[in-house]
Amino acid sequence: MVKRYLDLISLERALALIRESFSFTPGTEVVPLGDAAGRVTAAPVFARFSVPEVHLSAMDGIAVRSAETTGAHEQHPVTLADAAPVNTGNVIPPGYNAVIMIEDVWVDDGAYTIRRAAAPWQHVRAVGEDLGESEMVLPSLHRIRPHEIGALTTYGLTDLEVLHIRVGLIPTGSELVPPGVRPPPGKVIESNTLMASALLRDAGADCRRYGIVADDPALIRDAVVQGIDENDLLLISAGSSAGTRDYTADVISELGEVLAHGVAIKPGKPVIIGRISGKPVIGLPGYPLAAFTVLREIVMPLLGCYGIRSQAGETISARLSSTLHSDIGTDEFVLVSAGRVGGAWVAVPHSRGAGVQMSAVRANAYIKIPAASEGASAGSLATARLMVPRARAEEALLITGSHDPALDHLADLVARRRAGADPHFTHVGSMGGLLALKRHDCHAAPMHLLASDGDYNLPYLTKYLPGEDLVLVCIAERQQGIASRDALTLDDLPAHTFVNRQKGSGTRMLLDHLLAERGIDAGTIQGYDREVTTHLAAALSVKSRDADACICVYSAAQALGLEFAPVGTERYELVMQRDSLSDRRMEMLVETIASDDFIAILESLGGYETRLTGVRRELL
Repeated sequence: MVKRYLDLISLERALALIRESFSFTPGTEVVPLGDAAGRVTAAPVFARFSVPEVHLSAMDGIAVRSAETTGAHEQHPVTLADAAPVNTGNVIPPGYNAVIMIEDVWVDDGAYTIRRAAAPWQHVRAVGEDLGESEMVLPSLHRIRPHEIGALTTYGLTDLEVLHIRVGLIPTGSELVPPGVRPPPGKVIESNTLMASALLRDAGADCRRYGIVADDPALIRDAVVQGIDENDLLLISAGSSAGTRDYTADVISELGEVLAHGVAIKPGKPVIIGRISGKPVIGLPGYPLAAFTVLREIVMPLLGCYGIRSQAGETISARLSSTLHSDIGTDEFVLVSAGRVGGAWVAVPHSRGAGVQMSAVRANAYIKIPAASEGASAGSLATARLMVPRARAEEALLITGSHDPALDHLADLVARRRAGADPHFTHVGSMGGLLALKRHDCHAAPMHLLASDGDYNLPYLTKYLPGEDLVLVCIAERQQGIASRDALTLDDLPAHTFVNRQKGSGTRMLLDHLLAERGIDAGTIQGYDREVTTHLAAALSVKSRDADACICVYSAAQALGLEFAPVGTERYELVMQRDSLSDRRMEMLVETIASDDFIAILESLGGYETRLTGVRRELL
C-alpha cells in the first residue's frame, strides 16, 4: 500500500526515515592494492611487519656504543676502541646503539676520534620507527587516498578488503532514447542514470545501469525485481511524479512498501523513498536538476549510512547579486556562480528550472533557502557550498551583462592558457550588467548601449556610474540584424510573429530605436513582448518555427542557418573598474581579447569587425 502520495515530508524527516528503516549492512570484496584508491576500508588494516624491521643508520658515519662516547668534547677528544663504518640505510651491527656523522669523526690509521658524545639511538632509525608489526595502518570506513597506496605496499599489504555497495540504476520512460542517439521530436536522451552512476562511483559505490524500460507496469515490475535481487540499493529514474504514466510508486507498493512519496525540497519534490526485501528503493524525478538535487541531498546521505561518505564541499559566506523568492515550507537549493569581487564573495544565481542542465554545468556552488524562509534579498549574505575546490572558486571571474556567442570562445581561450582564470558569464542584458557593475556584483560587464548621440556605452556609464574610474575594452564591432527563415526585414515585422530580447538589453534598446525611426508601433508586432535572454535563444526560436523572425547578431543567425538582414553595426565592449586590471585574472582576460587567436575566431564566426578589438577607452 502507498502510505503517502505527494504528501510532503521535510528533508530532515526524510533522512531520519531512511536511517530508521534499513539495517545498512554493506557487502565487502577484496581488491588488489593498485585498485584500492577511492575505495573504503571494510575493516581495520594492520601492518604485516615492522618498518624498518631492523635498526638502520640514518646518516653516513660510524656505529658506536653510546656509553663509550661519554665525556667526549672539544677539549677532551675520545678515541674509540671499537666502531663500525656505516652508510645511510645500512643495518646497524648488533651491539651498537648510535651513529656519529662522518663529519664529526677524525679517522687516523683506522682509529676513530670524536669530540662530541653520542646519545643513545642518535641518528638511528630504530625497529618500527615508521610503524610496528601489527600496528593499525588505517581504521575501518576510511576512504583510501592515492598517496596511501605506497605506504600500504611498504607495510606488506598486497590487497585490501573494501566496502562493496551495489547500486542498480533503472531508467524508465517511453520517451527516452539511449545516449549517443539524436532524439526525434517528443523524445529525450536518457541522462539521469549516467549522471547518478558517475556521482556514486566517485563516492566508491559499484553501479550497474540497466536498459531503458518503457512505461509499462509489468516491464517496470520485472526490471525492479531483477534490480533488487542483484543490488543493495536501487534507483529508478523518472516515474516519481503524479503523472498518469508514472508507475514507480505502484510497483514499489506491490513488491514492498512506499515509505514516502514527496519531500519538501525544490527541485526534487516528487522523490519516492521505498523498501523492497529490506533494501532501499529511491524513485528519482525525471528532470535532471531535480534528480541531481535528490542524489546530493538524499541518496548520498543514504550511501553514507553504509559507510561510504562523500566529502562535502567547503562553505563560504557570499553576497547575493539578486533577490531569490521561495515558498515557505520547502527547502530550495539554488545553483550559483561564486567569485571574489574586491575581496568579498559574490554569488550569482543561475536559472532555477529543473530541466535546465546548463545551470549545473555553469555553477561552482549552491545555496540552500531554508523551508522557514520566503527567500533572500539581493545584497544579503548567504551560505554557499562549493562544488569545486576553493582554489578553483578563487579563480572565478564573474562577467555579467550582454550576451554574445563569441564569449564562449573567449572563455575557452582563457582556459587553454592555464593562467588561473575561470570566466563565468551571466546574461542579464547590458543595463543589468551596468547595474551589477555599479553594485560590485561582478568583475566586468559586456554591454552595447546606444545613446541618442550615436555613441555606445560611455553616455550610460557617465549617467549611472558618475565619478567611477572605468576602463572599456572593445570586444568587437558586430552586426545586428533581423534573422528569419524567409529573408524578412525590419519593415516586414508587423506582418509576422516575432521573438524579442529582454528589457534592458542593448539589442532590445536598438530595436526600439530603429522602430521609432521608421514609425513602426511595437504593439503591431505579434510576439514583441515575448522575451529571451540570449542571441542564440532568439535565433533558435526562429529555427524551430516558434517565431518568424527575431533580432540577433549575425554569428547567431549564421550558426543556425538563418537568413540575416543587417540593421546596424554596434560597439560591443567589456567594462570594468580600473583597479581590477591589477588582478591577474582580469589581466589575462583582457590580454586574451586582444590576442591574434581571439581575433581569428571572431573573423571565422562572421559578422564581426575586429579593427578595434582589444582597444581601450577610459572614463575618469
